[in-house]
Amino acid sequence: MNNKVEMRNTGDATMAGTTTPDLEIPYESCLIEGIPDPCMIVIVGASGDLTARKIIPALFNLFLNDGLPDPFLVVGCARTKMSNQEFRDKMKNALLTAGILDDQKWQDFSKSLYYQAIDYVESPSFKALAGSLRKLDIKNGTGGNRIFYLAIPPSLYKSTAHMLGEVGLSVEDENGNGWVRIVVEKPFGRDLDSAIDLDRSLHEHFREHQIFRIDHYLAKETVQNILMFRFANAIFEPIWNRRYIDHVSITAAETLGVEHRAGYYEQAGVLRDMFQNHMMQLLALTAMDPPSVFEADRVRDEKVKVYRTMRPFPTDDLQGYLVLGQYGAGTIDGKKVPAYRDEPGINPDSLTPTFARMKVFLDNWRWQGVPFYLTSGKRLAKKITEIIIQFKEVPHSMFREILGEHITANRLIMGIYPDEKISLTFQTKNPGARVCLRSVTMDFHYHQNYNGPILDAYEKVLLDCMLGDHMLFWRQDGVELCWSFLTPILKECETCGDRAKLLLPYKSGTSGPEVAKNMMK
Repeated sequence: MNNKVEMRNTGDATMAGTTTPDLEIPYESCLIEGIPDPCMIVIVGASGDLTARKIIPALFNLFLNDGLPDPFLVVGCARTKMSNQEFRDKMKNALLTAGILDDQKWQDFSKSLYYQAIDYVESPSFKALAGSLRKLDIKNGTGGNRIFYLAIPPSLYKSTAHMLGEVGLSVEDENGNGWVRIVVEKPFGRDLDSAIDLDRSLHEHFREHQIFRIDHYLAKETVQNILMFRFANAIFEPIWNRRYIDHVSITAAETLGVEHRAGYYEQAGVLRDMFQNHMMQLLALTAMDPPSVFEADRVRDEKVKVYRTMRPFPTDDLQGYLVLGQYGAGTIDGKKVPAYRDEPGINPDSLTPTFARMKVFLDNWRWQGVPFYLTSGKRLAKKITEIIIQFKEVPHSMFREILGEHITANRLIMGIYPDEKISLTFQTKNPGARVCLRSVTMDFHYHQNYNGPILDAYEKVLLDCMLGDHMLFWRQDGVELCWSFLTPILKECETCGDRAKLLLPYKSGTSGPEVAKNMMK
């Protein structure tokens, strides 16, 4: 099988080259890495949107691809009262909405779904849950292995973890015949103090190896591929430093507004929602040094080293390093959309930022003096997540008498979404008698020549949690270092007298505030 790499130029001229891998590996052997132990997945908050849109579709896809253990159980619990059948019907509708319902497979999958109503603040409710789980465990033979997935608002994390611990549901079998894990969705607190407090609460009953702090961005195929691209290819690592790279741009742009998350987003804003987690992970993967071996703690050690090198933000010169914006009314895909302050559930006088561009420096040998531009926002012109490595211009132009001093510098783009690809732009001679340069781009599309099934990000993190692999999950020291960097910025932005002046309006469907463009010049 050949992987065709397309080469194109900006003038639509195309040519093609091929590369032949040294070893062909069937895609089936790369899809699932081992079958997990029999287990029970307890979804706390199972009546909510996250369960219907992400968790159940992910579990069903794993079931379709033989990625779930045998036996397995899914137990939903929430305040809403439902019977087992009502819960199954609700989840069937969720799969139908997602467009992945297979009626024949559903019959087998649905037999493993159960439901029990609970009250998040009542101990008797959790005692009843513990009794029900024990009965299901004995009946179905899941070996006492349990995952508690907290698909609930962050304000309920502490009390729910406490209740689980109080009734003994956090205890692992001393003989190793039954593991217990708890999955916590971001945000992990709203500043440094609350992140430390949350961690302390989780550790009252759960040990560190039991805690899985999920960030689904890390499980995206193209995000995982960043490390493979950097450290499995000898030609890139020698130039991955301040000597050859001018700047790095990391962007995660959305066309959506706040949608159904108004209550959460009004309290969080773009810095807490995107920068403390997703953007910091992309920064670490782009900037980290190679670990000695590809193991969870070794990889996370190198990420932590990056966070430790982040230069403290000059809060007395915010405008030189940070641009904040809030979307106004505009047009997205030909449809008129309201301003942020006119969205349902949003304060009409809200000062919550929906856009941010931040200039970050890393004070270490590899990256000294290289700016990293982190950009994320809502209601922007297009939905795109990408990392751009902008190389420096040639140090001396031997063609200056013919072409002038300026030659367009090389650029490497790692597309994460929606274009899952890697593009490298460089200069070649234009055909003809005259000496003219043209920019050409070599593209590698991530799923090119691959026709097998693909794991969604939530499928990957759920599978890793069942396998006990922490590689794609946050470690607490990384969480605290990122909050240590961001908390002074948040305090300055949210308490200064000129807070309203810091928040620049931008029209929906554009690339953000005009001032943000000047930061990268």
